[in-house]
Amino acid sequence: MDQIQKLISLVKPYYQSPDPAHDWAHIGRVAKTAQELSKGQDVDLKCVLASVYCHDLINLPKDHPDRKKASTLSAEEARPLLLEAGFNEVEITMISQAVIEHSFSKGLKPSSLTARILQDADRLDALGAIGILRCAAVNTQMKSTFYDPFDPLAEQRELNDSKFMLDHYYVKLFKLPELMNTSKGQELARTRVEFMKDFIKQLLSER
Repeated sequence: MDQIQKLISLVKPYYQSPDPAHDWAHIGRVAKTAQELSKGQDVDLKCVLASVYCHDLINLPKDHPDRKKASTLSAEEARPLLLEAGFNEVEITMISQAVIEHSFSKGLKPSSLTARILQDADRLDALGAIGILRCAAVNTQMKSTFYDPFDPLAEQRELNDSKFMLDHYYVKLFKLPELMNTSKGQELARTRVEFMKDFIKQLLSER
């Protein structure tokens, strides 16, 4: 895949962010997961990987007013890079659309298998052991606390994930398995969520 190697050299400088949820390691994990989800599927792996490498070219903080535009901006940024890497117009259109549609904040239903795989692979990176680390990192950036010391599981209050990290597990993360597009994605998501639930049990036992 000479085009992929060329694309990697072009996009890698974009992923030097100190944000550990959207750095080059994130891209590597999503690429690995996307390859796993692509096995046995009638999909162009080259386009799947290209969409992975381009999906976070423009990364805006969660509290940025243009956060919902990030995937569209990434798709626009990707076009000249994809051209330079040797992708044709049909491939670029498919890859760009997958990049736009992968975004959770946009709430779009993927229109192609490439987009479905990218969306699942990216969302899986928010779960499991990596998901726990990423959530804690975002928690630090947002200056929120780990949990409500008086009601950590929100049994007598409304969930508020802008204030408490643990609430985000219930507001969004634990809902991701049912939002997966592929059966393999659902299976992996459920396994990772179970790990996170065990983590919560341990966390609560230590407080």
